[in-house]
Amino acid sequence: MSVAAQSHVALRWDGRGLAVLDQTLLPGAEVWLTLEGADDTAAAIRRLAVRGAPLIGMTAAYGLAMEVAREPGLGSLERGWEVLRDARPTAVNLAHAVDRVRAAALAAGPVSMAAAARAEAQRIHAEEDAASEAIAANGADLLAGVRRIATHCNTGALAAGGRGTALAVILELHARGGVHVLAGETRPLLQGARLTAWELARGGVPHELVVDGAMAGLIRRGEVDAAIVGCDRVAANGDTANKVGTYSLALAARAAGIPFVVAGPTSTIDPTLPDGEGIEIEERGGDEVRGFGGVETTVPGTAVRNPAFDVTPASLVSALVTERGVAQPPDTAAIVALLG
Repeated sequence: MSVAAQSHVALRWDGRGLAVLDQTLLPGAEVWLTLEGADDTAAAIRRLAVRGAPLIGMTAAYGLAMEVAREPGLGSLERGWEVLRDARPTAVNLAHAVDRVRAAALAAGPVSMAAAARAEAQRIHAEEDAASEAIAANGADLLAGVRRIATHCNTGALAAGGRGTALAVILELHARGGVHVLAGETRPLLQGARLTAWELARGGVPHELVVDGAMAGLIRRGEVDAAIVGCDRVAANGDTANKVGTYSLALAARAAGIPFVVAGPTSTIDPTLPDGEGIEIEERGGDEVRGFGGVETTVPGTAVRNPAFDVTPASLVSALVTERGVAQPPDTAAIVALLG
């Protein structure tokens, strides 16, 4: 696998070292961070410099590989694996990726451990890039003829391999005939406003930014033909965890009778969870909600609930688009078929 094949909009791997685009600074500044091992990689993931379930998995895989290369041995492998696995709880891709790198390193033995870990991380990256292209094609085939699309959070190359997941579908639809996108701003950290709008502009896709609370009303007025989002974890029955606000978008789509589509690689499916009730929902710090732009906007001491994700029942999902095909509807039997 060539080193050149590991370049990416938000991640650069030269065969030994990793650089990631600090997404907390976009769109104002494009600053690249150099990462060296498990600890700084986990810190970048926790503070959302790196985000998006598939991209987190890719980055964590490289983080563990670098940790083992820097300090070969079982102790370093196990410590790095634990640090990275605990960085964020909801996205299953992270656990899947570091588990794979750990298993490859253990199987190789002490002498070849670092090389095996590096090769497995590169393999995960290549698989996610390939998955993105297949998701784009499968989703565009499913939504052929759709021209007005709503989306939530960020699901492009800043969140996944290749062109992304849901945003890859949108970009493919645009290439095939043009679309118009309503992008939800995605409070409280504005991934839609800061990141999705940035990617849509770079892709030349006509779009408008929408306040989260306004999206349902625009859907009711008939301004949207379909909604498509990404996913951070999909349970065995098709229940889907995604950025908080996804559930309300799914409810609005159902009320309006338009398709609500979820797009993501099969690495996001967690067959060990029978349904969404078992998905751990990350609660982030209240300071993300108490202020805006560095300015305090609440009465001091105000209590805050800040769930980063919510769970959309499979009954509200029209289809799950993956690189292996489309589950429509995404029930247990269809999920099993996708996973083979």
